[in-house]
Amino acid sequence: MSTEHQQYSTSNQEDVIREYATKRGYEIIRTYADEGKSGLNIAGRESLRRMIADVQGGKCGFSAILVYDISRWGRFQDADESAYYEYLCKRAGIEVHYCAEQFENDGGPTSTIIKSVKRAMAGEYSRELSSKVFQGQCRLIELGYRQGGAPGFGLRRMLINQAGEQKGELVRGEHKSLQTDRVVLTLGPDDEIQAVRRIYRLFVDEGLPEAEIAAALNAEGCSTDFGRPWNRGTIRQVLTNEKYIGNNVYNRTSFKLQKKHVENAPEMWVRKDGAFPAIVTPDQFFVARGIIQERNRRVSNEDMLAKLRALAGEHVTLSSQIIDAAEGMPASAAYRSRFGSLLKAYQLAGYVPTRSFDYVDVNRRIRAAQSPLMTELVDRLTRVGATVSRDTHTGLLLINGEYSAALVLSRCRQTSSGSLRWRIDFEGSIAPDITILGRMDEANERAVDYYLLPVMDISSPKVLLCESNGAFLDTYQFDSLDFFTSLAARHRIEVAA
Repeated sequence: MSTEHQQYSTSNQEDVIREYATKRGYEIIRTYADEGKSGLNIAGRESLRRMIADVQGGKCGFSAILVYDISRWGRFQDADESAYYEYLCKRAGIEVHYCAEQFENDGGPTSTIIKSVKRAMAGEYSRELSSKVFQGQCRLIELGYRQGGAPGFGLRRMLINQAGEQKGELVRGEHKSLQTDRVVLTLGPDDEIQAVRRIYRLFVDEGLPEAEIAAALNAEGCSTDFGRPWNRGTIRQVLTNEKYIGNNVYNRTSFKLQKKHVENAPEMWVRKDGAFPAIVTPDQFFVARGIIQERNRRVSNEDMLAKLRALAGEHVTLSSQIIDAAEGMPASAAYRSRFGSLLKAYQLAGYVPTRSFDYVDVNRRIRAAQSPLMTELVDRLTRVGATVSRDTHTGLLLINGEYSAALVLSRCRQTSSGSLRWRIDFEGSIAPDITILGRMDEANERAVDYYLLPVMDISSPKVLLCESNGAFLDTYQFDSLDFFTSLAARHRIEVAA
């Protein structure tokens, strides 16, 4: 189920599954349930991932999987992805049954067609729902209602009922309990309101920089709405957010269907001016924002990099927090916007972040492992009757004079959450017909499997592999090089004259 509001969803599914199992004579020995998780992708679906791992491990202890309906695999935007997970189960000899569907999953043409249609419908349901929810949220914004997020320093969230009557202030962590209730912003405590107005007065009228304003507030014991000390970045947030003049602004960034975040152009923003009580006047706000924008426009790329270089000389390490807190520095967001990323700005400024260089030894071991593996591959191809030549400049193998191949071993990297990743960069000037990508194990000592990637299906110069990658990529996954060598085998075909 995708939300906590569907609190009986998994229980209802379980009742139908148990009834199906009783009628068919199955004994349920294990249950996999992802409660409160979105079905748009497999990320966060720990139970589904565990089930697939159990099946592929060959020691799952069961002979069939009972699923409520087609959409329970997920409402993937690529309909082939749910088909892929079902295929993995069937390939391991595990039957898949759909308990609430009106057809038998017998592999016949009827069930195949129905499943394809229902998988597409599941994805389309998410797209339509996303569009409807977005339209509804935009409508509520235009009516002056708040759509999520912290209220900010000097403001509070007020819960109102369907008639517009105030029900009470929401403290941090509290949410509305009725769908018909709405949330608006209202003025906070008087000391916070006066602090916001003082911030604008010091910045606009007295010309104090953000860092000095933050220092003055901290010296007086005034903290942010999260109870933290002020810094240059938090002062700037107060000076640039339109909610302090009462405007309700939405859709500045998008994260639809759990795709990557994108920043939208101002013409795409949804707004309601004058939706909330204003703390400062529009004149004060737009003068403050204009000062900040003009200051950023004046600084050239060379000046920005020079400032970053000088800051690196004052600190052992650099971070966005240090940049935002430094006096006279453009904001870290300005570096990201101007150069694409902070790391790119670091590189251009000649700053090398402190980090572990263990990967140098790992890469050396991988290069050492690649040579004997390539020799073994050539020997195996020769044993099945193939002719193999190797280009000394590119390292490509030409097999039977018909197609080329390259062998690449990809280092295993572990994310902060413990997930494993493998990356390959395709060089445009060297494009083999087939790239053999070997994924190294966690210790980066040996290849655990191989991806045979045909050049015609590679549309990106970089491919990032996860532990499970969906049907499009895992179709090319093999546990060994047996399949690749079998492709090169020659067979005599005798025909009658």
